[in-house]
Amino acid sequence: MSERDFDFWIGRWSVRNEKLKGRLCGSTEWERFPATAEARLLPGDIGNIDSFVAGDFVGMTVRLFDRANRRWSIHWADNVRGVFDPPVIGGFAGGVGLFEGDDHHQGTPVRVRFIWTHDASRTARWEQAFSSDGGATWETNWIMNMTRED
Repeated sequence: MSERDFDFWIGRWSVRNEKLKGRLCGSTEWERFPATAEARLLPGDIGNIDSFVAGDFVGMTVRLFDRANRRWSIHWADNVRGVFDPPVIGGFAGGVGLFEGDDHHQGTPVRVRFIWTHDASRTARWEQAFSSDGGATWETNWIMNMTRED
């Protein structure tokens, strides 16, 4: 793992979203919607920041690389709640980024997992999953397939 792990992400992207309509309730209905994303490096190779826009819904991610522990922390905020969610922590191995952390969904403690994959800097994929049983089972609830614009 290195501070260069997310270099593929820097730039402008078209995003195809698939988001589960209900989380942790057995829902199998997905909503699909377009978005745009743009990522840039932070000074001093400490990480990167991105913006995500899907109509009136706007979000941002700050990714910071902890050099001492050789891992990433990913922090998300959006205009619905206006606060940073608890971070997910992890890194890349074998071309796959795996990041996990603890949070709550509608009052229920959940484990959150992000999986990042990419192909030659032209396409990327992000998946979010929740586990309400300590990681024994996972429900994928949001998938983004991205295509580079620039």
